[in-house]
Amino acid sequence: MSTAELVRSRRLQSGLTQSQLAARADTTQAVVSRIESGKLSPTVPVLQRLAAAMDCDVVLAFTPRPSRGDV
Repeated sequence: MSTAELVRSRRLQSGLTQSQLAARADTTQAVVSRIESGKLSPTVPVLQRLAAAMDCDVVLAFTPRPSRGDV
């Protein structure tokens, strides 16, 4: 699932409009719209503000790849 899909899905689950989410996250409705449409890739701080506004956390993870010798 893309970042755009995750933000939109969680916003809808939270029962928020784009304007309500934007106000809670200290941004604009236009920014939320651009993120949800995939036209804007949000920074981690913006994602954290959006997540907090929707009462959730952002979790980023790196997982190790097999070493080249294992392929």
